[in-house]
Amino acid sequence: MLEVFPSQALFGGILIGISAALLLAFNGRIAGVSGIFSGLFLKRTDDWQWRVAFLVGLGIGGLLYRSVMSGDMSVPMDTSMSQLLVSGVLVGIGVTLANGCTSGHGILGIARLSVRSIVATVVFMVSAIITVAIA
Repeated sequence: MLEVFPSQALFGGILIGISAALLLAFNGRIAGVSGIFSGLFLKRTDDWQWRVAFLVGLGIGGLLYRSVMSGDMSVPMDTSMSQLLVSGVLVGIGVTLANGCTSGHGILGIARLSVRSIVATVVFMVSAIITVAIA
């Protein structure tokens, strides 16, 4: 299993914060990954380039991290593909109900002191804690 150090989490958090702040400053957009992704499928054609660049950058960032880190980064899973698909659909429903995902609400929403984002993030975290406790 991959060993994680607090300094790695701190560095990753700083990079996420900087990238979210830069997207907001230069593009006027919130770095909510679900909104960025779903925006690719809307009828608007004037803003798809930055969305694709953002999502490709997420993938490239993960590949760069993997190329720099040594050791096995695989995560053992004892879940079926059907369970993963149902989970993904449920997350999509939750994102729609919350009008955003953990990245948009949890990173920039809280930083902007949005009450809606603070409530959504608390609900996300409590749900995650309950899920882990019963799983």
